Amino acid sequence: MITLVEAPMLNSNALRVLESRYLRKDDTGKVVETPEQMFARVAENIASAEASYGADERERHHWAEVFRRTMASLDFLPNSPTLMNAGTDIQQLSACFVLPVEDSMEAIFDSIKHTALIHKSGGGTGFSFSRLRPRNDTVQSTQGVSSGPVSFMGVFDAATETVRQGGRRRGANMAMLRVDHPDILDFIDSKSADDRLNNFNISVAVTDRFMEALLEGGDYELINPRTGAVTASLPAMDVFRRMVDRAWLNGEPGVIFIDRINANNPTPAVGAIESTNPCGEQPLLPYESCNLGSVNLARFARGEMGNAEVDFARLREVVAVAVRFLDDVIDMNSYPLPEIEQLTRANRKIGLGVMGFADLLIQMGIAYQSPEAEAIAEDIMSCVNQAAIEASQALAKERGAFPNFSRSVFAERGEAPRRNATVTTIAPTGSISIIAGVASGVEPLFGVAFKRRILDGAELVDVNPLFERVARDEEFYSEELAARIAQDGHVRDMDEVPRRWRNLFQTAHDVTPEGHIRIQAAFQKHTENAVSKTVNLAHESTREDVEETFRLAFQLGCKGVTIYRDGSRDMQVLSTGKAAPAPGARREPRPRPESVSGRTTRMETGCGNLYVTTNETSDGPFELFASIGKTGGCAASQTEAIGRLVSLSLRSGVDPNAVARQLRGVRCPYPSWNRGNKVLSCADAIGQALEKFVEASQPAVSQNAAGSAPEIDRAERLAGNCIECGNVLEFEGGCAVCRVCGYSRC
Repeated sequence: MITLVEAPMLNSNALRVLESRYLRKDDTGKVVETPEQMFARVAENIASAEASYGADERERHHWAEVFRRTMASLDFLPNSPTLMNAGTDIQQLSACFVLPVEDSMEAIFDSIKHTALIHKSGGGTGFSFSRLRPRNDTVQSTQGVSSGPVSFMGVFDAATETVRQGGRRRGANMAMLRVDHPDILDFIDSKSADDRLNNFNISVAVTDRFMEALLEGGDYELINPRTGAVTASLPAMDVFRRMVDRAWLNGEPGVIFIDRINANNPTPAVGAIESTNPCGEQPLLPYESCNLGSVNLARFARGEMGNAEVDFARLREVVAVAVRFLDDVIDMNSYPLPEIEQLTRANRKIGLGVMGFADLLIQMGIAYQSPEAEAIAEDIMSCVNQAAIEASQALAKERGAFPNFSRSVFAERGEAPRRNATVTTIAPTGSISIIAGVASGVEPLFGVAFKRRILDGAELVDVNPLFERVARDEEFYSEELAARIAQDGHVRDMDEVPRRWRNLFQTAHDVTPEGHIRIQAAFQKHTENAVSKTVNLAHESTREDVEETFRLAFQLGCKGVTIYRDGSRDMQVLSTGKAAPAPGARREPRPRPESVSGRTTRMETGCGNLYVTTNETSDGPFELFASIGKTGGCAASQTEAIGRLVSLSLRSGVDPNAVARQLRGVRCPYPSWNRGNKVLSCADAIGQALEKFVEASQPAVSQNAAGSAPEIDRAERLAGNCIECGNVLEFEGGCAVCRVCGYSRC
């Protein structure tokens, strides 16, 4: 049935993520399941669906064993909810849901309630707010005016903030608004500050009419969804440039080409597609869900390192098993709402994708940014898509076509019946790619090596296993080299690394925006749903770079695009370059003058409002006082103690920026946001307040020792640091993912 290839060992990061988020625990939090037992649990549960189609115990056991081997070998892994919940009391197995948001107060709050139920069970939700009447439109029942879609998005965001998904991860949402909605400019600006809508990704649903107006340099019409009347027109270029500017600022909004998505809607007679899941790769009808899974392409390289070929025959075998597995998931799923169960079973959409594409390319000796990579991407996805369609058609003969098949475009075209309305989707695969030990989805490597912080504060260097293998085989590996690579993640400037390997081990920031889009477009040609892909831009990238990326994505046939410019969502660390005191020197604190002047800053923290007073003399910052809560409380005593130690340091002549850097990044379990800046703890807030005071007092502080522009620390350049383990977050598919512990936020 399936060709066996020796299974790889799970690496330390995979084991850490499994123990933290996937393996079953007892009431005390102790892990009571091994990875092997997890795969067996999931396989047994999913194979139970076979009995519904006449399988006897022997046949059911056969499929359970096939499913178990396919997962344990890391050839294929389903989405996280299936691994977490199959065979447990939760049994909610889908990752993606879209809910309707109708234009009435009752319907809006029904959707909020339904969102909470989905998030509680571990799913993510997508919404289109395009049906809501615009701001200041008439509300006849009260003779008042509407507050508009953006205000209601805030209500959904607040509800999400209170619900943790099965105790495993925070809920994630996608908000979309059509580009022709009268409130589109408010929507585009809705996440300009980082302290709003933090549980949402936002994307503009761009129409073909808008793109035509953009290309022609003309205007397009805004339409009131309540009345269908044209309310105004706007220059398409002005709106487009606004989207570009905000995306350059912090990565949002993304762009979804909604008419292109509906042109590929398999069941238009059932309804129009209005939104996608939180990462944008799964377009769905309102009240529809989809379960995803990914084939690990790194497992299908055959031959020697740097000259391997793709084992297409074995790939087709695994795809057929994966399609059967995902179809069985539909039957074993416990749905959070009856409306979702009804439509999901009627269309039976599945989304099989890939991960480890970058790892496969390296084994084949193909650079990620190259015409050869684009060609192999098309070949691979064509194989996966065709094999998935054939497997779905075979299941239709065995089990029947999906119930809405007669109302589908396949029936209109006279195609053979199929079991599933869609079969392929390319998801970000954040956590499951960590388990598989490969690059996420169709992304390039994010880094060849990186530093991993462990519990005692020490750092270990994790090196890409393919690079370490090559470096050891060719005898240029050293611990010193690994440590140097981990500073920036790439090897492009490392002379001791042979040029061939420097070219092959490209990272996300070695690839141009055009290179990213061309790979996305190559996979999209043979993917029925959409492709989740992040175009990583350097911090120095311009708005023109973002504009060209959006245009190219449309021209090459992508269904959407997400960009992320390094450091655009987190406060940057600046280096002052001031001389440090002589080693071993001891200093007495300066005496306090009778009077000093200063400023008090209010900082919003997870423990409440923190008030930081910084006083200065002619020599600069001199002392700092911090207060929060009631005197005698734990938080109050700790902030007072921090203030005393900061004051002691300042009065002893320690550089205030050095003091601030020691406090910045300290984490507590309750991070928050303060006027657009992430606040990780009270200590972090004090560090931020001190930095602001110094910047206001000394505008030239941003020059380093050499007088050049400030450099951005790599951990801050990417997507910040993980609030759970402190390691670097990577940005992919609209989400930030920790490759060490598996934490993610969207």
